[in-house]
Amino acid sequence: MTSLARWCLRRRLAVIVVWLVVLAGTTLAAFLAGSAYSDDYRLPGTESGRAAALLERDFPARGGDDTIVWHTDDGTVRTPAVEQRMTAALREIAALPGVTAVGDPYRAGAGDGAISRDGRTAYATLTFTETAGDPDAGLVRKVVDTARAPAGDGLDIALGGSSIAVTEGANSHLSEIVGVAVAAVVLFVVFGSLAASLLPIATALVGVGTAAMGTVLLGHVMTVAGFAPMLGTLIGLGVGIDYALFIVTRHRKGLRQGLPVPLAAERAVATTGRAVVFAGGTVCVALLGMLVLGLDFLTGVAVAASLTVCLTVAASVTLLPALLGLIGHRALGRRERRRLAHEGPRPETPTGLAARWSAFVERHPKALGAAAAAVMLVLALPALSLRLGTSDQGTNRASSTTRQAYDMLGRGFGPGVNGPLLLVAELDGAADRLAFDRLPDRLRHTDGVASVGRPQVNGGGSTGVIAVVPATSPQSRATSDLVDRLRSQVLPGSGPRVLVGGPTAGYDDFARVVLGRLPLFVGTVVGLGCLLLLLAFRSVGVPLKAAAMNIAAVAASFGLIVAVFQWGWGSELLGLGRAGPIEPFLPVVMISVLFGLSMDYQVFLVSRMYEEWLATRDNRRAVRVGLAETSRVINSAAVIMISVFLAFVLSGDRVIAMFGIGLAAAVALDAFVLRTLLVPALMHLLGGANWWLPGWLERRLPRLSIEPAEEREPDRTPDAVPV
Repeated sequence: MTSLARWCLRRRLAVIVVWLVVLAGTTLAAFLAGSAYSDDYRLPGTESGRAAALLERDFPARGGDDTIVWHTDDGTVRTPAVEQRMTAALREIAALPGVTAVGDPYRAGAGDGAISRDGRTAYATLTFTETAGDPDAGLVRKVVDTARAPAGDGLDIALGGSSIAVTEGANSHLSEIVGVAVAAVVLFVVFGSLAASLLPIATALVGVGTAAMGTVLLGHVMTVAGFAPMLGTLIGLGVGIDYALFIVTRHRKGLRQGLPVPLAAERAVATTGRAVVFAGGTVCVALLGMLVLGLDFLTGVAVAASLTVCLTVAASVTLLPALLGLIGHRALGRRERRRLAHEGPRPETPTGLAARWSAFVERHPKALGAAAAAVMLVLALPALSLRLGTSDQGTNRASSTTRQAYDMLGRGFGPGVNGPLLLVAELDGAADRLAFDRLPDRLRHTDGVASVGRPQVNGGGSTGVIAVVPATSPQSRATSDLVDRLRSQVLPGSGPRVLVGGPTAGYDDFARVVLGRLPLFVGTVVGLGCLLLLLAFRSVGVPLKAAAMNIAAVAASFGLIVAVFQWGWGSELLGLGRAGPIEPFLPVVMISVLFGLSMDYQVFLVSRMYEEWLATRDNRRAVRVGLAETSRVINSAAVIMISVFLAFVLSGDRVIAMFGIGLAAAVALDAFVLRTLLVPALMHLLGGANWWLPGWLERRLPRLSIEPAEEREPDRTPDAVPV
């Protein structure tokens, strides 16, 4: 690492130019290639996946779910004035290039089921020409504007569906701007130097920007979820700014000791930079643990997020030292430079709140440890009610057109119309077709079924489909129970093999597969993380405590997610929509990210304790000194990461908001409750057992040094310090 830092310092302008060229090149390539993300949760081996494959093959026209919904309280939708306005709008939409077909409930025979029984609500299906991915956003906005033009005079119009949702995505970078701005303020308060506070921001932005463009290109070679770029940005900004913060803090310490700028930067990268590489490696290991699930949808997320972390680490150990060499002594504030020039270097000893807090924990480890454990337990309790399932457009913000369309359809036709189940069967001969035609009579008498459509058969007569409207909404547990009941009790023995598909069935199957593989995934992530810590700290107790603390942080953060998003505590006030189940993929991604981030703080805290333990073999002193010297920078890093994560609540995306709130809560609890309270309290109670390792294992483990002790005296003549 020393050689790398020295090379980057000597060729700092070339390093900066190379990073900017790489950023510009990937940006240009991403712009030319365009995005190719996918939010297809279907699993080919599941029943819903097989049903979807049959529908795509034999009923391609049923692929869309977009609708135009209108409602009036003045008379009915058949009133001539309403009918004329809506008919004209539907014809205008049908004539738009890129629109394949638009339904018309006013056409003779077409209004059956498309106009509510009270006559106040109607809807028309909408099909776009684009079948692979989302249609052009400009076209969708034109459709929305055209459809809503007749609204007014008692007529309400809204549009729903997955394509319509394109117009409601986060179109600005407000969340990133707010997060970076807050981080800049915190950095300036910590450093007291504008130049030093801008370095972590610049380093993170270059690394994250390059990774974001790389993620766009990655979507062309593998399945990458639509939320992956913003998730990568969220993680990358958080860890990128924090990693640079740690290195700049060590560099400033070297300058205050009287080291010349190049030597201070070299030692910062050689010591803290190695810890950054190790910490980033643990984050990547945790993220890549998703590969054991064997799900293409999550594999793309893991690779994209890992790419972001790798590039932010690379920027921290190459671009950052080049920038440190460029700004010279301006990494220190004016007051610090003036004092150093007049008084010279002087030893730094932990003082202030950090030192007093460390001594306080040392005196009361039992009481403080018990209080911290109680806080984590209480916050984790809601996680016992976690329910994975369909989080549809009914959970969108009340002001969104998709939510309004969802509510209109639910009031007019019943909540189940927003997510009908599709029963699909391959028909082999007349006997199968006859049994399939009789199936609706049996389905109408099934509990939880509101209505059943007429059987439809493809042109060759080989495949049939029946639409079943549940009595409850797609995200209701009762709808999931209906899917299970149809599969296990109603459909077996009805003739041909009937598959249950549709959004709810697809989400339920996805959740079932994820939960089934979750133990293997958690075991892999925890096992690899413990192995890395075992190699680094040569202790059995340190990795075991780290695993326990990580699980506690995950459980508490999920408790908060359940309270806000599933129970709806404040979700509408925060602009996050109403309560609903938790996305099936969220636990896997959250566990990966949280285990990685929690390892970061564990590494930076325990590495200083371990260094002091090796020097003194005094556990109480090691814990006290390690906590006193690292708690301030860890807390500052946590505040930055929390600010970045919470800013993503402004993105307008429910999934990203879940990640933002969950990660912010986990980091806050990890930094302020676990690492600065519960972990040191436990280490005081365990004493020398913290560092115990069986002799036979000690002899067989390879040596891995995270942060070697830096030299005490400068080996070069100090530079003159500009005042």
